[in-house]
Amino acid sequence: METEKVSVLIVDDDEVIAQSTAEFFNMFEVNTAYVTSFDDAVKFLDAHLVSLLLLDINLGDKSGFDLCRKVRENYDMPILFVSARTSDDDVLIALNIGGDDYIKKPFTLNILLAKVKAILARYEKSKEAALRLNHSTDSADNASDPLNKNTQDSVLRLTKTISIDTASHKVKNGNEPVSLKAMEYKLLKYLADNCGRVVTKDELLKDVWDDEFIGEGTLAVHVRHLREKIEDDPKEPKLIKTVWGVGYMMEAYEELL
Repeated sequence: METEKVSVLIVDDDEVIAQSTAEFFNMFEVNTAYVTSFDDAVKFLDAHLVSLLLLDINLGDKSGFDLCRKVRENYDMPILFVSARTSDDDVLIALNIGGDDYIKKPFTLNILLAKVKAILARYEKSKEAALRLNHSTDSADNASDPLNKNTQDSVLRLTKTISIDTASHKVKNGNEPVSLKAMEYKLLKYLADNCGRVVTKDELLKDVWDDEFIGEGTLAVHVRHLREKIEDDPKEPKLIKTVWGVGYMMEAYEELL
């Protein structure tokens, strides 16, 4: 039997809010289901293909943070926290454990729906791109000349050790692959394409995320995660510099080679 696909799963211990939000989404043809507990969410995810998770922090005896950590062990779908808790600590925890965004209650259903639609569209594009990438990689592996000029020209070297293969969307540190999420790769590639120029936060949010609803906190967390993966000392970054109050800049390559 084919696993049932669901666009959005809402996990909220307030059944009235969960049900009304699901009904609103379904009214606009976004296939949505809801559950009200940690255990029910785990069971649902085991039985369905879910594209996006809307997750409250308060889930009775367990928390949305616990569920997010468990989900990230096996799934890579976008996770949006939706909570009445507004402290910066809660926001940072949510983003650091694998959440993609944090939406504070109260919110309007129209805005939430617009955000969800935008993220779902990006998620589907990312999956399609991954399928095309896998196909092109397989074709390249079967080619008679694996060291062709196009493959060589696709490698962009950032430092003595860090390089980007723009054809395969892979990043390496020396000979070791660097595991980046899709958005981390897009962020790194955008900064590399604009090397030596200050890129404002608004520009990154517009051109990398293509989502006016994403906040600066999400951007800062992605930059920090990226630094942890490619900088020798993330606390003293040499490649991705912060321009305080403005944005970020990738240091010129030749200064790092």
